[in-house]
Amino acid sequence: MSRFNDFNNPQVAALPAHLKQFIVDQHYEHYTPIDHAVWRYVMRQNYSYLKDVAYYPYIPGLEKAGLTIEKIPNLQDMNNALAKIGWGAVTVDGFIPPAAFMEYQAYRVLVIAADIRQLKHIEYTPAPDIIHESAGHAPIIADKDYHEYLSYFGSIGAKAMFSAQDFELYEAIRALSILKEMPDANPEEIKKAEDLVAYRQDNMGAPSEMALLSRLHWWTVEYGLIGTLDNPKIYGAGLLSSIGESVSCMLPEVKKIPYTIDAVNYTYDITKQQPQLFVTPTFQNLIDVLEEFANTMAFRKGGTFGLEKAMESKNTCTVVYSSGLQVSGTVTDFKKDKGTPSFLKFTGPTVLAYDNKQLKGHGKDYHKDGFSSPVGKLKGKDLPLEDFNETQRLEAGIQEGKTVELHFESGISVAGKVKSIIINNGKLQLITFKDCTVKDAKGNILFDPSWGVYDMAVGELIISVFCGAADKEAFEEISYKSNTGTHHIQYDARTLELHKLYQQVRDCRQTQKDYDFLGNVWEQLEKHHQDDWLCAMEILEILDHEDIEPQLAADIRNFLENKAGNEPELKKLITDGFYLIKHPVEQKLVV
Repeated sequence: MSRFNDFNNPQVAALPAHLKQFIVDQHYEHYTPIDHAVWRYVMRQNYSYLKDVAYYPYIPGLEKAGLTIEKIPNLQDMNNALAKIGWGAVTVDGFIPPAAFMEYQAYRVLVIAADIRQLKHIEYTPAPDIIHESAGHAPIIADKDYHEYLSYFGSIGAKAMFSAQDFELYEAIRALSILKEMPDANPEEIKKAEDLVAYRQDNMGAPSEMALLSRLHWWTVEYGLIGTLDNPKIYGAGLLSSIGESVSCMLPEVKKIPYTIDAVNYTYDITKQQPQLFVTPTFQNLIDVLEEFANTMAFRKGGTFGLEKAMESKNTCTVVYSSGLQVSGTVTDFKKDKGTPSFLKFTGPTVLAYDNKQLKGHGKDYHKDGFSSPVGKLKGKDLPLEDFNETQRLEAGIQEGKTVELHFESGISVAGKVKSIIINNGKLQLITFKDCTVKDAKGNILFDPSWGVYDMAVGELIISVFCGAADKEAFEEISYKSNTGTHHIQYDARTLELHKLYQQVRDCRQTQKDYDFLGNVWEQLEKHHQDDWLCAMEILEILDHEDIEPQLAADIRNFLENKAGNEPELKKLITDGFYLIKHPVEQKLVV
């Protein structure tokens, strides 16, 4: 992006730099007349069908999200509408990494893929597109209980541990979704990409926190049902935006299961229709299940469990001491004493922070070679060192300019001259030493005076460990970003001619004049674009509603009926199109 556009929306304006990197311009002018016709067909079909099976806020939610049936939404219009309910929206290039996606939710910003599915994928596409993101996610945002769940999920997901395998799977899924949306994708290439996704799904090892959370997200936000097992309603965006699966999901062969924490045990395949779906009785139940899962995560459990997760991750993680000190970097080793952490080691650039703000002078440049420090209580002291008041600190010899020797219960000793101390919110968090020696219980050197100044973190316990840096801006954290770009179609002359025909039909419908011109459009379609069906359907719609040119209407209907008979993949789309003509959507009910 040349310039960040916040759409005058407070939620978008508040996004941090590491999330802004994923935003792309919408380029509304790039949407073709066929794109708008695809949007219109899907939205009319959704409205017609979903008014009976979608969770009740869906239809009024369209208006609250700034959506219309007639045209692809403009991001400014959506932001104007969403701002009223405390949300915003931005456009991105296809799939973005799960951690970034979650964090956007925490900031109450909808991530919308700028592209739209091709006509041949009108029923369903594995690639995220503007139909899925805006027509799927946005309308349900109007429900307060639901959007509270969504943002809470985001805040928890943003702390989830992820693995190298998560990134590999993300890349494989992104590559497959891009390939499937290419107009002339090689079937062998698609098969190869599908096999890679399957292979990586089958070789994930023990699933990470992010992988498990992604399952909960999939079975709720994307493919969730609400109500009873006998009478469920759709609220998941993947179903709301799929005119195929929103119907098939209600069939008895798709098993309906009560939504509980057990949903984390069900993997999913984005390229296939789902064999089972989960039904929650209320949105509060979603929060309860999420809370149950969050209690198993490293950011809540901390301690040895959290540090092991950080080491497995091999990514930037933040370790939080009970004093409130946050240490962000790559955890490469830690020692234990009686089952609890006694010494931590970070390798590479490390940042010290408090309350998600970097401590002055303790950035990546200062701690460029890593960081290490003991954890725990001092030997013979009931009170944790972080809780020592000034008198107790002086008694222990912790005073600027004084030489002191500290002995921890674990057997680790720290001896040196106190250079400075940092106290925040009444808690001692950091002691900086000169001429310092740190030894373990066996006398092994953990820090030598020749290595420079020693900064000792203070804290009895490790209370939390989470993925990412505490102060992301100070850490200059660049979220993982794929090098695989989505495919942008170059249209040939024949397709550009078809675009003009769609536009002429669109202009005719909107201006309600020049109906005589429709015969010419049909003539061109019949002569040069026999493979197209949607433009013919739109002409038939106008002729039927205006009750004009019955012979032309009969010819077009006959063409479409033959196409439905000869091309099974189009039968439902054409049959549904006929239904929409006979049961028109009342535009005034939407926008």
